[in-house]
Amino acid sequence: MTLSDVITTAVASPIPARAGIGLKPDHYLEIIETQPAVGWFEVHAENYMGAGGAPHRYLTKIRETYPLSVHGVGLSIGSDAPLDQIHLARLKSVCDRYEPGLVSEHLAWSTHEGTYLNDLLPVPYTNETLARVCEHINEIQTALGRRILLENPSTYVRFESSDMSEIEFLSAIATRTGCGLLLDVNNVYVSGTNHGYTPDSYIDAFPVEHVGEIHLGGHDEDSDETDARILIDAHASAVADDVWTLYDRAIARSGALPTLIEWDSHIPAWSELFAEAQRADEIIAKQPSDASAA
Repeated sequence: MTLSDVITTAVASPIPARAGIGLKPDHYLEIIETQPAVGWFEVHAENYMGAGGAPHRYLTKIRETYPLSVHGVGLSIGSDAPLDQIHLARLKSVCDRYEPGLVSEHLAWSTHEGTYLNDLLPVPYTNETLARVCEHINEIQTALGRRILLENPSTYVRFESSDMSEIEFLSAIATRTGCGLLLDVNNVYVSGTNHGYTPDSYIDAFPVEHVGEIHLGGHDEDSDETDARILIDAHASAVADDVWTLYDRAIARSGALPTLIEWDSHIPAWSELFAEAQRADEIIAKQPSDASAA
């Protein structure tokens, strides 16, 4: 069975090649009342897995005006254990209800023996892990009836057992499953800084033909026990200047693509988020649209 055989879900509003913003309850009313000129919004699926209530009321209203992307954080695609079928069914319910233009998840694991961990943990890049991740993605895409995007992680440790690079691993997943990739530029900068490789070289080697969405977010800076610089993917501040520069490099390769501004804690005023989106839109507008990008 090929991926095209299982894609059955209609997408009511495709995501435009513009900047989008992660939707937060802090801004529901302002968005509904002012209808700002934002290309689209993205939500974390897990925040809308209940049957009703205020979150659904506001999101339904916003969805009437804006395209929507759904970003999952709890499927634990990299786990050794089978996928949680209840969680997958809830994700499908969210997708069926809101008909998002894009659905994405993380290359990570976050569960152990039925317990959900408050983190997205890395996986070793081995053939065994590759087979398991591909099996999980095929299962997800079949259940949802649509293609998903898989996000490159931010990492703080590397496995000695890995026998391929992260880019080789992601490329193999996209080739085997037909999924797309979500290129998180801040994650590239964080991981490159933490592991001592050049983020530019990662961007230059990334298979942009599979990329369907880009993420931009802020990071925190700390130091380890040797006083070496370490970055943390915190999503609690504005996009750093170095990440904007890296984004310029990435989108010059990919062409114009939907680009999300992520800000998940210490939520600022709407005007600050909107200014970040406008900056991304200005960069996107300089690029040609790439019909070959997934």
